[in-house]
Amino acid sequence: MVERLLDSTTLGRRAKSALALLCLMTLAACSSREVIVEGSFPTPVVDPLPVSVGVLFTKEFREHELVDDATGRGEASWRVSTGLAQVNFWSTLLPAFFQNVVFIENYEDLNTYDVDAVLIPEVTDVQYAIPLYTNVKVYEIWMRYQLSLVEPGQLKDEENQVIVTENAQAFTQWPLTAYGKTPTAFLQSDTDAVNEAAVMALRDAGANFITSFGRVPGVVAWVQKSQEAQ
Repeated sequence: MVERLLDSTTLGRRAKSALALLCLMTLAACSSREVIVEGSFPTPVVDPLPVSVGVLFTKEFREHELVDDATGRGEASWRVSTGLAQVNFWSTLLPAFFQNVVFIENYEDLNTYDVDAVLIPEVTDVQYAIPLYTNVKVYEIWMRYQLSLVEPGQLKDEENQVIVTENAQAFTQWPLTAYGKTPTAFLQSDTDAVNEAAVMALRDAGANFITSFGRVPGVVAWVQKSQEAQ
């Protein structure tokens, strides 16, 4: 009788331990993780193009985030906010790439500053992969942009004195892709690794922007036209 009681007690403890472990695994899988991307972005050393460019960061761009609700899959949900890092990165890159850069904040800026064109970056897609989802022990981020160069007058609603982007016709527009990855061995947590992968993707976007800008249709003619007008 005593042996049976001990066996029953032992089994009960094991069942409780297994149940507790299962609960912890379930909670871990269904938990949410949030990353506000931040990092350092070195100023590129390049010969700036002799043009004056306004830069417009839309509200959607400033507040961009990737949201992956994975509760239905029994996995961790992710919210990766890239907006602040996007602004910091492009605010570092563009003043080094163009001779003169003005960050357009409102309608008054469009009327006050004389720029050759306004550059509007848009994040069209962000995807991620972490070791939980792949067999490769690498954290990865893919980013896709749509970049537009627009004549300043295209953005002016003179009647209401506001900036409008919906119907603005860009004189040139092109896609830009970027990729970043981080080996798991160098970081303490999934969130740190995703952050680092996003920072690497942003740096890759800068390198791709610099090397491809001169090949964008219409850009060379625009630069020449801007120089002749000076």
